[in-house]
Amino acid sequence: MLRLTALLIATASPVFAHEYGFAGILSNDNSGEMPELTLSSGQPIADGPITLESGKVYEMEIEADGSAELALAGSAFFRAIWINEIVINGLEIRPYGIESVEFDEAGTMEIEFLAIKPGRYELRQPGSSGDTQAVQITIQ
Repeated sequence: MLRLTALLIATASPVFAHEYGFAGILSNDNSGEMPELTLSSGQPIADGPITLESGKVYEMEIEADGSAELALAGSAFFRAIWINEIVINGLEIRPYGIESVEFDEAGTMEIEFLAIKPGRYELRQPGSSGDTQAVQITIQ
């Protein structure tokens, strides 16, 4: 009986549970691919519209070439996702939420997030009116 109790305690411990791998949003098969976004004066942000799947984890990589001070705004999109972390120059930020990001010089930013709320959204360079200065994102 003592051995059975010890076995039950050992199998219920969190350390033993991790031997099976992560479940849910942390599992490897729950992540999706997202194309890189580019911020460059007068250049398109993306090659075309982006489609994401609700419930999947994505990493948005934004590359700025420093040709101008450029931003991406999209409060509706940022409210439709849960942001796990933002990585800038190796520094991790875990925000409650954001409305926009801005680059004053060349650099890379990675935003890891969970797509949640289905809908059609837009990330746009503030103050721009061209179609290529925005990217349409659909969460299915």
